[in-house]
Amino acid sequence: MNVVVVESPAKAKTINKYLGPDFVVLASFGHVRDLPAKDGSVKPDEDFAMMWEVDPASAKRVKAIADALKDSDRLILATDPDREGEAISWHLLEALTKRRVLKDVKIERVAFNAITKQAVLDAMKHPRAVDMELVNAYLARRALDYLVGFTLSPVLWRKLPGSRSAGRVQSVSLRLICDRELEIEKFRSEEYWSVDADIASGSDSFRARLVTHDGKKLQKMSLKDRAMANAAVAAIDAASFTISAVEAKPTRRNPPPPFTTSTLQQEAARKLGFSATRTMQTAQKLYEGVNLGGETTGLITYMRTDGVSIDGAAINQARDVISREHGALYVPSAPRVYTTKAKNAQEAHEAIRPTSFSRLPESLSLDGDMARLYQLIWRRAMASQMESARFERTTVDIDSADKKTALRAVGSVLLFDGFLALYQEGTDDEEDEAEARLPKVVAGRDVGIAKTYADQHFTQPPPRFTEASLVKRMEELGIGRPSTYASTLQVLSARDYVRLEKNRFYPEDKGRVVTAFLENFFARYVEYDFTAALETQLDKVSAGELDWKQLLRDFWTDFRAAIDDIGELRITAVLDALNDALAPHIFPEKEDGSDPRLCPSCKEGTLSLRLGKFGAFLGCSNHPDCKFTRQMSPNDEGAGDSDRELTVDPVTGSMIMLKNGRFGWYLEIPGEDEDAKPKRASIPKGWDPQTLSDEQAIKLIALPRSIGPHPEDGELITSNIGRYGPYVHHGKTYANIPNVEDVFDIGLNRAVAVLADKKAGGGRQNSATTLKDLGEHDGKPLRIMSGRFGPYVKYEKINATLPKGTDPETVTVEQAMEWVEARAAKGAKPKKKPAAKKKAPAKKPAAKKKAPAKKKAPAKAAADDGVDGAAKKAPAKKAATRKPAAKKPAAKKPAAGKAD
Repeated sequence: MNVVVVESPAKAKTINKYLGPDFVVLASFGHVRDLPAKDGSVKPDEDFAMMWEVDPASAKRVKAIADALKDSDRLILATDPDREGEAISWHLLEALTKRRVLKDVKIERVAFNAITKQAVLDAMKHPRAVDMELVNAYLARRALDYLVGFTLSPVLWRKLPGSRSAGRVQSVSLRLICDRELEIEKFRSEEYWSVDADIASGSDSFRARLVTHDGKKLQKMSLKDRAMANAAVAAIDAASFTISAVEAKPTRRNPPPPFTTSTLQQEAARKLGFSATRTMQTAQKLYEGVNLGGETTGLITYMRTDGVSIDGAAINQARDVISREHGALYVPSAPRVYTTKAKNAQEAHEAIRPTSFSRLPESLSLDGDMARLYQLIWRRAMASQMESARFERTTVDIDSADKKTALRAVGSVLLFDGFLALYQEGTDDEEDEAEARLPKVVAGRDVGIAKTYADQHFTQPPPRFTEASLVKRMEELGIGRPSTYASTLQVLSARDYVRLEKNRFYPEDKGRVVTAFLENFFARYVEYDFTAALETQLDKVSAGELDWKQLLRDFWTDFRAAIDDIGELRITAVLDALNDALAPHIFPEKEDGSDPRLCPSCKEGTLSLRLGKFGAFLGCSNHPDCKFTRQMSPNDEGAGDSDRELTVDPVTGSMIMLKNGRFGWYLEIPGEDEDAKPKRASIPKGWDPQTLSDEQAIKLIALPRSIGPHPEDGELITSNIGRYGPYVHHGKTYANIPNVEDVFDIGLNRAVAVLADKKAGGGRQNSATTLKDLGEHDGKPLRIMSGRFGPYVKYEKINATLPKGTDPETVTVEQAMEWVEARAAKGAKPKKKPAAKKKAPAKKPAAKKKAPAKKKAPAKAAADDGVDGAAKKAPAKKAATRKPAAKKPAAKKPAAGKAD
């Protein structure tokens, strides 16, 4: 028997059908070992020893593989054909070696680029050993990422409360987004003009642009205002023109190469609107295949690749399909050969292409995303082997008699569409208007000016990154590797460092603070060149040209020193540096030229960054005398200035102030005496602070509102607005009410009815409302609910209480799962302890010494054997406790026998 191991169960099922009954194909479900997410998993002082851990789920899969090997003499590792796949095979070998099941077992490594019967059978004929150079490259990357993350992140937590994490690739990617935003903020738009003219040549006309004025060649910004543009128009109107030159030049446009991982992500974002994660998930499904004629067949080759080459047999098939579908003219005279840009050939596989070009997209019954992505891949790969598109590009120069004024017209004509008949590559941002088609004209002919146009323009800031343009820029700079881009962008969003709006990345304030901190105190490690150079070194490791531990030693020596240097840095020094670095963002220049850092409240203090539990904000240097605060975003500048008096509170006689703090808008009146805290009321959602009426302000600041005594006990019923919305309150009962207006309008009868409904429902079911839907984790819903004892996370059958003081709205998926896992780790132990305590007092003093021993045994049995084990032990306890009192062992034995 031969045991074959792949990653996924779907892949295992398909390959088992290909190989037949002499093979058992099992799934590892990805990596079977990982570094525990805690300090000490990588030990630099022990030559970078790495402490791997097998989680319970993976342990079961390893055991299943180990059990299968007992009746086998051959283990075939058929994981994915990349560095990660190589690492999975290595981890599996290490785990199986510890189980001592590999003695006398022949170990082979096979790799195939497509899940088709032919590809798999061919791979089985060419086994090899696990490539340890690729494994070493994987180990180096994992160690680097761990050391950076688990060493730098604690520094962020100490120096920048509210920050989440930093990473080797993550932080540099974040810097790209933040740097682009800073460019936009610093950008100052400039006015410029362009002048065009409609040229009349016989019965034909065409448009030309002014390129020379007053004997000088014009640049884009040469005509700076209307006056200069009008002068240029006047010069055109006053001159007579002749066509001085006509140049027609044939040009060719070659097709783009087939997809790599990076270009697939870029083009799917442009043309289909897919995120990088969505693209890779859909591509994985196409790779693993669909049922075709009763057999599961992969539709595309492996989707994690830096290579652009295509197998020779596949190229020949593509050429045949092109000839059949489009005609012989669309087939180039020789196959197109593309060379890979990957620096390390070992990690550059074949490009992403259909496993069969004969499977036209319209011939397959695919659904939704799979159909759209397959069509994109098929068309791109097909187009890469098609004939070039041919154009004729014509340039017409028109000069005035004195040669001081000149216009130029440029146009092109498509002579043969070639690959454009099937595919045209997308662009990230809008391009200039397409060149117009020009009429046939000849040099030396006089022409007239039919009409002139002067158009005003303004320079535009650089565009924010889309997913496509960010991935493209990361690849150009050599930051990370394309296979990791999807997860990197996902982490940035999950950490609330960036947000995606209208398909553009915007940095959040939290992300900008982290980037500014790293640029000021760890500049080397977020430099684009440094990160790219590190990737080059990692490529050398996978090529066998550099020892992976030497790479780690060199990196760690300098990195550890940088961490130690900042250890004693005072927070004030950090804040001063951040104030300067973020000045264009948090202290934008004012139109009146006044100091942007002057406190708008006290008019004396200076605004500066402050660090709080939930991140950075701006505060006054005169704190605590001046309590002015505002958020970092420049959009909140006006909000900060609008702290103002509203009206006098009729109850206290104090002025009600409208203020904007770190957590939003609120009302405030001073306390009854100097030592008392001021009374505050948050502005409810849906109420506009800028249009808040005096009546609304008085009602809000007066809350809680007394509704009246409860008819049953006379205790007062009140209404108020809490963290989770409007409610009514009586004694220990709190009942939600639909909207804010009800707080001020609800009458006694309705309040009593609402409270009665709440009590009738037991409180539990009615109170468990969803506060925040976090989406899905591993395909199962993850939500934050409101309960009787506060908010909690609900995932499957696990309820995990939120830490005290945590705002449900700020909870991320990662935080929620940490609490769920912590709660799951506790299991049901807390429930078992009370049961044990109840039995102990019932026993006589003499029996108490034995009780602990008996308690431990069932607990261990339950843990080892499950429910059945626990059930068997229960009757034994009863027999032991009743024998001394009743002395009827014979009556108890049958019961014990039934229990067994």
